[in-house]
Amino acid sequence: MLDLLNRLPSPLWILGTGTGVGKTHVSARLAQVWAAAGPVTYRKPFQTGVSGPDDPSADAAALAGPNVSAETHLLLRAPLSPLAAARLEGRRLDLAAVATWCARPAEGRVLLEGVGGLMVPLAPKVHFLAWATDLGLPCVLVAPGGLGTLNHTLLSAEALMLRGWRLEAVLVNPGADGTRPEVAEANAALLREFLPVPVHVID
Repeated sequence: MLDLLNRLPSPLWILGTGTGVGKTHVSARLAQVWAAAGPVTYRKPFQTGVSGPDDPSADAAALAGPNVSAETHLLLRAPLSPLAAARLEGRRLDLAAVATWCARPAEGRVLLEGVGGLMVPLAPKVHFLAWATDLGLPCVLVAPGGLGTLNHTLLSAEALMLRGWRLEAVLVNPGADGTRPEVAEANAALLREFLPVPVHVID
């Protein structure tokens, strides 16, 4: 696992099969591994359900640390999709500006974390996957360990690959849903039969 994390390319998206699957947990783990070799910049272009950058629930606040700088571009208060949360605040998200922010030069390796699942709405008729595809960056897909993960992971992986994404690995996170390790390992083994990329259980 450590060898895989070190070999992952930069910049890199950490994406999830849905909300609450452990994208931030995996981002923190990867940032820690990368930081042992040099500076890391963590970027979260969208986060909902937070009051501001100093909110202790903000993902960037949890990621910043030795050799790791953390940035969030758009913070929205309601714990909803970015589109729904923005509408409650009377805002319209400037997705072109967010894309420019994501692509800014940074010192060292760059890690970007998605929001929700792949097709969470960002703007009218624009979901995350459609928007992020244009950035042309590789990704890791994070999935929970238990019931339903086979279907959700295979659907998500297929959606990514059909749009031409370079999917580097699938990381199964049993901590997301309290799955027993042996169940998560069994699901990971089945996913390996269907996917042409490494599949690992992450602690």
